Amino acid sequence: MLFGLLCLAFAAVLDFNEQCVFCFGISASCSGKNRPWDFENAGGWYIVPGFQKKGGSMHMKNIFRLAVYRTGLAFQAIAPNRSYIGTAVSSALLAPVALQAADSSEPPKPNIVVILTDDLGFSDIGCYGSEISTPNLDRLAANGLRFSQFYNTAKCHSSRVSLLTGRWCRQAGNEKMTSAVTIPEVLAPAGYFTAMAGKWHLDQEPTDFGFQRYFGHLSGATSYYKGDNTFRLNGQPWAVPEKGFYTTVTDMDYALKFLGEARETKKPWFLYLAFNAPHAPLQPLEADYKKYLGKYDVGWDVMRAARVEKQKKLGLLAVEASPRPDHIPAWDSLSPEMRNWEARRMAAYAGLIDRVDQEIGRLIADLERSGELKNTLILFLSDNGACPYDRKNIGRDGEPYDGTSAWSDSTGWAWARNTPFRYYKQNQFEGGISTPAIVHWPAGLKTKPGAIVSSPAHLVDVLPTLAELGGASIPEKWPGRDLSPLAGISLKPVFDGQTIASRPPIHLLFASDRGLRDGEWKLVSFQSQPWELYNIAQDRTELHNVIAQHPEIASRMTKQWTDMADKVLHAPAKEYVPVDVVATERKHREWTVYSDPDASTARHDAAKGKKKAAKKGSGSDGIRARVGTKLSVQDGQLQLQCEGNDPGLVFNTLPPLSTGPYTLEFRLQSTASGDGEIYWTTDAQTIPTKGGHLVFSVKHDGEWQMVTLKIAETRALYSLRLDPCAGSGKACLEGLQIKDASGKITKIGETE
Repeated sequence: MLFGLLCLAFAAVLDFNEQCVFCFGISASCSGKNRPWDFENAGGWYIVPGFQKKGGSMHMKNIFRLAVYRTGLAFQAIAPNRSYIGTAVSSALLAPVALQAADSSEPPKPNIVVILTDDLGFSDIGCYGSEISTPNLDRLAANGLRFSQFYNTAKCHSSRVSLLTGRWCRQAGNEKMTSAVTIPEVLAPAGYFTAMAGKWHLDQEPTDFGFQRYFGHLSGATSYYKGDNTFRLNGQPWAVPEKGFYTTVTDMDYALKFLGEARETKKPWFLYLAFNAPHAPLQPLEADYKKYLGKYDVGWDVMRAARVEKQKKLGLLAVEASPRPDHIPAWDSLSPEMRNWEARRMAAYAGLIDRVDQEIGRLIADLERSGELKNTLILFLSDNGACPYDRKNIGRDGEPYDGTSAWSDSTGWAWARNTPFRYYKQNQFEGGISTPAIVHWPAGLKTKPGAIVSSPAHLVDVLPTLAELGGASIPEKWPGRDLSPLAGISLKPVFDGQTIASRPPIHLLFASDRGLRDGEWKLVSFQSQPWELYNIAQDRTELHNVIAQHPEIASRMTKQWTDMADKVLHAPAKEYVPVDVVATERKHREWTVYSDPDASTARHDAAKGKKKAAKKGSGSDGIRARVGTKLSVQDGQLQLQCEGNDPGLVFNTLPPLSTGPYTLEFRLQSTASGDGEIYWTTDAQTIPTKGGHLVFSVKHDGEWQMVTLKIAETRALYSLRLDPCAGSGKACLEGLQIKDASGKITKIGETE
């Protein structure tokens, strides 16, 4: 009998892995559901009084006690008249284990899902005021919390950098992220399985930055039906199938596949799900599009007013909505053809957003089936406000779901979708930087279901928050990277139902648009036009500029913004030159032209044709002027009129060069301002700003100066970008030449 008991004990140890300790898998109908004690499977933990299993193993002393406990039960079964022996032995051995469990208060680590949408407007989902059907997101908000002042960077790639690194984009090293670590790199050492699906839009690939699984496209935008050649699966090229493919759906297919793999590891997991919707091209699925066809015939004025009222009823915002700007006409003033076109465009937007919600519904259902929804933190965000840039529209008279049409964005609908705010993607006004932000975590949130949090927050807060919740340490060193300090703070106090009394200023910068949020005050500039100052606590929609009444606050914040741009972000000097003194008309060359449905496309094609003609006629070097630069050639000199908005020249293809390092020499005469910069690439695929980079000093006194720059690049140069200044003014260049490692000189930029 003793031998039999020992065998039972040994078997008990071996089969504990997947069975409930109370019936030991004997009862097929139990499954742990009708137990009198707590039995929970969450994130790789199996918990019963006195026994813990984490990551697939138990402490040996607990295994031994469990074995003896099972032995006692077996002894009871074969010797009922001596059951007191088994009971006594098992009770004595279980007591200290139960006491140990009672003393242990470490909760299971949460699973984490971060969902990032692309170009979603602030009011584009139901719980933020929309008429679009988003029941799954609305459910998460009703059972979780919403932020009413959560900010992004107003731009696709920079928002992704800040989200993943907890730093301002420039500070992190831009798309290369050479001065930062990412969320998966922080969480993996703490025991997390890491996966991503969707749009990357940064340097290299997700698998180079800590993601153990990845499916998606590396590009900034792609066809929903045909994809592109940047799709990857776990670091390897992935061919888009000719049929049965749709990005939003396929992203979720792989996300759920990765979660299945994560569960096999018995580890907590982190999933980053970056949809490319509703970014252009507007290509919804047929059923999703037809669901909204005709709904927007009422126009953007009516739709926006309805969203404002719904936001008030939801208790989300009760503010003075910004009026329709001059560059957007009243809906009723449009021609019937234009109204028909714009109504169809908004139906396409709605279909894209509806599909995102449906796919999130698949994720929620999967989490419910696995028993993980309760202890999974879901964070939903957008990378910037709605996009107003109306470029080329292909197949305007066709259907957006036919696989060949590619509709562009609409400025009028961007205004309505950013209700109740002003401006759009790329602008640092509230319409460009405000994102819907939903947090759902039943096991962790201590706020009331449906709570609305008004504390300001930013994408840079995500990494420190997840690190704290995941019990992860944020490294101070990382191989091959020079880490900068974190810019964000942990939002855990908010999740605990507390308030954050103060936070560091929120720095806002993209191209020539800039801003700073510090407490209740916000300083903001449209394309480097004169600063404006708003009290956001009283004027969230930025309608009442009070800079004249509070010059001391504006002065302090201007210095604060400039100091951060210089010393924290380490931005190029041209990005923090003083703003203009005199305001001019606010416009953008890619806002919708409403004179005719085809006018925006015609304008886009004409601009593209001019660039091609300029490139064709610029000689073998293929010189083209940057945006904000007018180029003319006189007496062999390259004469530039710079307007202060990203000035410079690009040499698209250099003459064949031997290997470096190189010396670039030229003569320069300038009356502009700011430092000069050069960028270079060594292949045709890389754009200049993602290649090598060097800043140099320039004298802007109108006198000729010799500039000599050392380029420490050993590979043969392919293209070169030269910015001789950062501000407005004139610059003249001559005698450009490159000397390679052998001393051979190659002249560039020569004209006939």
